[in-house]
Amino acid sequence: MNYEYKNIVLAIDGSDASDKAFEKAIHLVKRNNAHLILAHVIDSRTFATAEAYDRSLAERAEDFARDLVESYVKKAMEYGLENISQCIEYGSPKIKLAKEIASRFNADIIICGATSKNAVERFLIGSVSESITRYAICDVLVVR
Repeated sequence: MNYEYKNIVLAIDGSDASDKAFEKAIHLVKRNNAHLILAHVIDSRTFATAEAYDRSLAERAEDFARDLVESYVKKAMEYGLENISQCIEYGSPKIKLAKEIASRFNADIIICGATSKNAVERFLIGSVSESITRYAICDVLVVR
C-alpha cells in the first residue's frame, strides 16, 4: 500500500515530545511534498477562572502561542519547507485538534507528541494524544 499525505497537521505545545513530533513531521512532509499545518491550541480552561483576577493572562497565552508557532515556522523553513500554514485556536486541544482543525485543513494525518506539558490533566482525564487518536477524522501519528 502506498499512503500519501498531502495535508499534515502538527500539534505543537513547546514540549520535548512536540519537538520530536516536529522532526518526524519534517521527514513526512518532505517525502510527500505535503502542506504542513502548525497548530497550537490555547487551552482556555486553564486560565478561565484566574482571568477574572488578571486580564493579561489571555494576552500572554496568545503571545506565547504566536512566538511558539513562529519559532516552528522558522525551523521548518530552515529545513527547506515552503508550504506552511499556521493555526492558533482557543478551546480544548482534544476537540479542536481532532475534529475542527483537522476538518478545516482537510488533514490526512495529525502528528503529535506522546506527552504534553500538562501532567496533571493527563493523570486526571487522559492525554491529548490519546483523545486525538480516539476522535480524529484522519490518521494519527503519536511520536514517542
